[in-house]
Amino acid sequence: MARNGIQYEDVQRAIETLIQRGDAPSVQRIRDVLGTGSFTTISDHLREWRNRREENRDTPLPQNIPERLQDALLGLWQQAQEEAYEGLEFYRRQADDSIKEARSHTDQANRRSEDTQQRLEALGERLDATIARLEEKSSLLAHSDSELNQLRTQLEEREHRLGLRDTQIEQLSQERDRQEREHQKSIEEKEAAHRKRLAQEEARHETSENRLMQLLDGARNEKAELEKQWRRQNSQLEERLERLNSQIEEKRRALQEEERQHRELVLRTQQTEQQLNETRARNERLERDMEENGKELNRVRMELRVLQERLSRTPAPPFIY
Repeated sequence: MARNGIQYEDVQRAIETLIQRGDAPSVQRIRDVLGTGSFTTISDHLREWRNRREENRDTPLPQNIPERLQDALLGLWQQAQEEAYEGLEFYRRQADDSIKEARSHTDQANRRSEDTQQRLEALGERLDATIARLEEKSSLLAHSDSELNQLRTQLEEREHRLGLRDTQIEQLSQERDRQEREHQKSIEEKEAAHRKRLAQEEARHETSENRLMQLLDGARNEKAELEKQWRRQNSQLEERLERLNSQIEEKRRALQEEERQHRELVLRTQQTEQQLNETRARNERLERDMEENGKELNRVRMELRVLQERLSRTPAPPFIY
């Protein structure tokens, strides 16, 4: 049923105007003549006009018309029907051509829409894959940062331990120097006391040679005893010094081992930082690819929007029965 607004009489007058111009009546041309109206309403009225025209085509002439006039009118009527058939056939061909052209445009628009939709889906899948790779790289980067922080913490602990070892070695060296100074001082004090006693014995030599000889022997014995004590103490000090040297050597080897581990740790840290830089560079490339994909996606969406707008502005073909 036609909606209120454009009436059948309005459409009929517009059709008559078009026929007088020599134009085939169509929904668009009728609407151009009327200046308003929906395509559905005009299409319904046009179909009704055609149905009425088909129904009135074979209507017989009144029987009370004179025979000569009836023959003339019948000839004119037949001629008018033939011309009407020819005009209708012409209009039908034009309508069929318009419908074919509209369907062709619609099919092309649908194909372009389907192609655009497929490209959009492909870009969406590509974007999802890129986002997944980016998340994976981000997780790897976070893991690398955590490992790097752990390595730096271990490096700081090793450096602190190396500092403590250096302090211990310095303290042991100072202790060894102090003991050597004390040993040397003790030897010098004993030699000074020995020289002092020898001087006293020489002063007494003038009074008693025998006593001097006894004292000299006693001094010699004492000196020998002192030398034995000195050698014993010197041997003990040397043994202690050797132990200290052995401890220092062990500390030095431990320090060398710590330094070797420190160098390996520094090398691992450098390698980790290099891997981190490479990972960051790959992430930057992925971000640039995502930006390019986003731009391509926006461009495809813009094309799809333009195609949809063009498709919405394209008039729908009339329904002709």
